[in-house]
Parts: sequence; structure tokens; C-alpha cells
Amino acid sequence: MQSQRERSDVRPRAGWMVMGKRGIPWALEVSRVLAVFFSLLPSASLQCKINKCSSEYLASPLHAGPKKDTCTALRVYYSCVVRTARSCRGDLSYHATQHGIEDLMNQHNCSKDGPTSQPRARTPLPPPPPPPVLTDSQERSDGPEVCHYERSLPRNTAPPNYTHCGFFGDPHLRTFGDEFQTCKVEGAWPLIHNKFLSVQVTNSPVLPGSLATATSKLTIIFKNFQECVEQKTYHAETDELPAAFADGSRNGGDPNGVSTLRVVEKVPGQHVEIQARYIGTTIVVRQVGRYLTFAIRMPEEVVNSVEEGDNQDLYLCLHGCPANQRIDFRSVRTRAGEAHSTGRPRSSSGTQGFTFKSAKAKCKERLPVEDLYFQSCVFDLLSSGDINFTMAAYYAFEDVKMLHSNSKRYHIFEKDALSGATREGKNVLLVFLLNVLAVLLWTECCTIHL
Repeated sequence: MQSQRERSDVRPRAGWMVMGKRGIPWALEVSRVLAVFFSLLPSASLQCKINKCSSEYLASPLHAGPKKDTCTALRVYYSCVVRTARSCRGDLSYHATQHGIEDLMNQHNCSKDGPTSQPRARTPLPPPPPPPVLTDSQERSDGPEVCHYERSLPRNTAPPNYTHCGFFGDPHLRTFGDEFQTCKVEGAWPLIHNKFLSVQVTNSPVLPGSLATATSKLTIIFKNFQECVEQKTYHAETDELPAAFADGSRNGGDPNGVSTLRVVEKVPGQHVEIQARYIGTTIVVRQVGRYLTFAIRMPEEVVNSVEEGDNQDLYLCLHGCPANQRIDFRSVRTRAGEAHSTGRPRSSSGTQGFTFKSAKAKCKERLPVEDLYFQSCVFDLLSSGDINFTMAAYYAFEDVKMLHSNSKRYHIFEKDALSGATREGKNVLLVFLLNVLAVLLWTECCTIHL
């Protein structure tokens, strides 16, 4: 089936001209873009809270008011940035934001000395009552059909096949193909990248010097699409799970983005859901303990809408973790069992030391079925000692039940993972044998000609 959907061609400008009077108003916009870009880099410090200063400035009712109020808001913004200097030293997004504020102060002839009363944030409106739960085909949309995924499909076609990817814990990955892997992947890694959106995570060590890592940052970019949505960026990190996009909005923009892309806060600071109806996609982001989890439901057609010439090999949700980044948790489990038989706990660091037996008992409280979600919970408790990973595995499975289209595939067991690995090994062996055969044929041909 050939999709009628094409992403709008949005060509970037050749460069950012931020010098001179005409360019100065764009300085802060440039700094915001840089802040999001550099937040993707694994070297950025978790302690740098420059984004919090920007959020407080955008929430202030003064920055768009009269000149006196604007100067007051800028001085408060500048003071906030200065207070982060120690933790943000060397962070490029911090320096870009600082220079952007100084340019704006020069433009408005604001001095750094003056009143700095803290602007009061706008009081958010109470959330509307939740709408009734409807299927994709039942949802109403005031926008054009192209902005509602199922309605945009040609008539008399089969219903779309929805797939699921999840990323949680230390960290564990469930791909769109229902493969379950445990990975190292420290630093920044792309989960998804296609014509419609990109998702990238940054994983940090759970403890200094520890091999255990977990997701501390997440960035999602929804690309501009026809008349449906403007480009939007959602960025979350430890202790900052916003209920809005990076520009402060909660939807895809006027006129049609209001109903086709929106951020819904389920539990403040703990659970956010992003609904992108124009691509039939739902994303769930949670903070459990100090780390983030990610889950997505997406049509198979959208999953495979690859940019022309783009190499998809590194996108984890599509192809899984690279072989050199995968961890065989069975070996960890075996060593834990040996440690248990000698009476030595597996972990002496973290919030609590667990033996193999106590880890299984703790995970059994939330995950009664001993599938790979249960096994991942045991693995995380043994490797980190952090009891919050129990809830991370529990919520990851709850998201599967909400987002996966096939109830028979909710649970994945160890035998399923082993059979998948066996098939993969057979495929590699087949490719190797075909290559050897090709070399032998080529050598034989050369010998005949000579």
C-alpha cells in the first residue's frame, strides 16, 4: 500500500544571522534551539538546570509587556542563569542562553541593575474533564482528514497494524518486532527516526563507576507536517517531566494542531501522554524514581516511513541494540544464584542490597508472571540495588497492555527470546556461507579465463 501522506518540505535557512539590530530579536530563539540540541549530548551535566530558567521566563506575564516589565523579567532571567554558573560551567547551551539574554537586554536598553521582583507565573487553567475513551476510528476531528491517520487512508484498505516499542530500567528494550533485549548503551542513542518524528535518549550510570545505566534524558521532535502540525520538541530529564512542549505550548499549533497533537499530563511530574492523531501515535513518558521510561504505539506504515538515503541500523526501536551493546542477563542470573548459594549478596551498593532470592520475591509482588519483564526486574535489583526499578518494570508492562495491539503478545518469555536469537544466528551463518560460495565461484571463473 502506498501512502498518500508526504511530509512538508521545510528547508532550513542557510544560517542564523544574529548580529545587528534586525538580528537581535532572534538571539534568544537561537539560544533555545541550541539548548535543546546540546541537551542531546551525553556530556551534558544532569545538574545544569538552564532549561528551568527558560521555562520560568516564558511563564512570566511580564516578558511580553511594557518596556519596564520586560527589563524586570530579563533581569530575573539573567539572575537565574547566573546562579547556575557553577553547575553549568562548560555547558554550551548555558553560554548560548547567557549571550542571548545579554543581546535582548541591549536591544531594550535594560541595565543589569534595577528591580528584580520575581514575576508571578500564569495560573494554569483547571484541566478539562477527560473525554470518553474512543477508538481511533471513532475519534472526531475538526481538522481535515489528512490530519487524522485512519481517515487519511484509502478506502477499502485493511485496518492499520499498530506496533509497540518500550524502553525502561537498566535499560531494557522491546522493539517494534517484539524482540526483548537488555543493553548497555551509555550516553545518547536514537530510538526512532523517520519522516514524522525523532526520539533520542541519554543513559547515565546509576552509580559512579557502575556498569548499570538508566535513562536520564529524553527528547522527542515532531516534524512539521502539511497543515496539521508545526514542528514541536518535547524534552524531559530527571526531575523535570513537563506537561508542555519546549516552547510552552500543549498542542501542535493553530489551526488544526490543537486537535491532532497534544500533551496530556496524567500525574504531575510522573506520567505524561503525548497523542499524535495525524500519525496514529501515542507516546507515554514516565519518571519512576530518578529515571525515565518510554513507550510508544505507532502504525507499522509510520514506523517504516524512512527518510530517503537514511541508514536505520542504529535506531534501537527498529533493529534493537548493536550486538556489542547487548547484555546476556542469564549469565548475571547464574552468577547471582552462585552468590546466593554461598550466602553473599549480589549488590553492596545502592539503596538496598539484594540476594537472588530476595530480588525474585520483591519483583513477584508486582509481576506475578515470570516473563522477561519479571526477569528484567530481578536483573535491575541485582545490578543496581535500587528498589524503584521494580516499579519501572511494572509500569513498562502496564504500558504494554495499554499500547500493544495483540493481547496474546503482552508477555514475552525467555524461550521466545532464545528462539529469536537462534533465528538471527542462522541468518548470519547463511549470509556467511553465501559470501564464501560467491568467493569460490569468482575464483573458479578467474582460473578458467586464465
